[in-house]
Amino acid sequence: MSLGKVLYLPIGRQTFDIETGEKEREKSSSFLNHLTDELIEPEGVITTPSELQKILEGIKDDEIDAAIYQSITFADGQFIRMLLDYISAAVIVWSIREPAVGERLRLNSLTGGNSTCHVLFSDRHPYAFVFGNTEEAHVQLKIKQQLNIQKLINRIKDFNIGVLGDHQPGFYFSGTDEKQLKDQFGIDVVRMDLQEAFDKSKEIPESKWKNEIDRAREQVVGLNPKDETVKRFAQFTSFVREEIDRLNISALSIRCWPEFFNELGAAACSTLSQFTEEGVVSSCESDIHGAVTMFILQELSDGEAPYLGDMVHVNEASNSVVFWHCGAGAYSLAHPEQGAQPGVHPNRKLGFTMEFGLKPGKVTIFRVGYTTDGYRLLVMRGEALDTPQRFNGTSVEVQLETDVTDTLYGLMDEGFEPHYGLVYADIADDLVELGRQLKMPVSVYTID
Repeated sequence: MSLGKVLYLPIGRQTFDIETGEKEREKSSSFLNHLTDELIEPEGVITTPSELQKILEGIKDDEIDAAIYQSITFADGQFIRMLLDYISAAVIVWSIREPAVGERLRLNSLTGGNSTCHVLFSDRHPYAFVFGNTEEAHVQLKIKQQLNIQKLINRIKDFNIGVLGDHQPGFYFSGTDEKQLKDQFGIDVVRMDLQEAFDKSKEIPESKWKNEIDRAREQVVGLNPKDETVKRFAQFTSFVREEIDRLNISALSIRCWPEFFNELGAAACSTLSQFTEEGVVSSCESDIHGAVTMFILQELSDGEAPYLGDMVHVNEASNSVVFWHCGAGAYSLAHPEQGAQPGVHPNRKLGFTMEFGLKPGKVTIFRVGYTTDGYRLLVMRGEALDTPQRFNGTSVEVQLETDVTDTLYGLMDEGFEPHYGLVYADIADDLVELGRQLKMPVSVYTID
């Protein structure tokens, strides 16, 4: 995920060792300039409120993804209070180490950071704290993590999820309270008529929908372009693509059965797979929070395609579970020895769907959950095993970090939704921090 505008404010006082502090500022500035798209920064350490005032008067709040407030030396709370008058973005408070012990306290940066965090906490302004010098690997990772999270939070605030059709009867977990979704994340739901989409897709000329088949044939092994269900896939996908562009949609949630089979004569799975492969994450069974789950996984993993599936099987002998769904999955998730192959829906026997076992590798499992008490997050780690395809459709066997039986019962006791997101990246710590930033409870099933 590219990092947008970041405000960097190195703060200090002349009564401390500003010469040493300036050297630390230069190192920090160099690191941040390589990390961000655009860094707004002063030419030196800011040592007076009037200097800070001049910088802040030139910024636009809505352009700032995050602010880095670095306590080069100790400084009182008036600096951070002034900053809060100008920005609403989260603040990363950064304290650096003392250059020497056993002599004069030259920087007192840690106390400065402590004081700053106290003000931010008291004002209920979102913030995170980082301690250490620029060259330390954990500091670089922590700064990058915090900037990625703030970028994601800001991205979600300008996020439309397209919902094609209401969820199936009894699939309560697929629905949402649109006001609470907006209040918590800033996400807008854009409702689209599924029957209208079917009708209009059938009117699209071949010159438009043929491109969708060409895209799919590049990655789906042995796809038959003359198959009638492949044609229906292309028509429907072409229509939805136009709606994505027209309505500025970032993710999709689609009611897939029984209407796709009864009205379109084809499966929805391939449309979901194609859009997710291209970066417009798409969930089946009109699971709105499932689509949000997939989007967060994609963004925090630098664009890796996520997967959404049911937990359908437990193997105590290998401490593993199997995640499965009928036939949706981004093409690139297929095991390289098998590839993404076309199939038919395992129950309805209509195409075209994905038919493959997922590739092996380290994975993070995640869910944005919702209860009557509000939103919560689930975070797990595992290893996708190099095993044969477990069930028709798309599936993956994942060896968990935590005891599989304890985890299973824990998930059921907590009442989490039956659709789980999965991505091939270790972003568990990022997701836990995201929950802290959003003030949501997080259920964590990992071993540190």
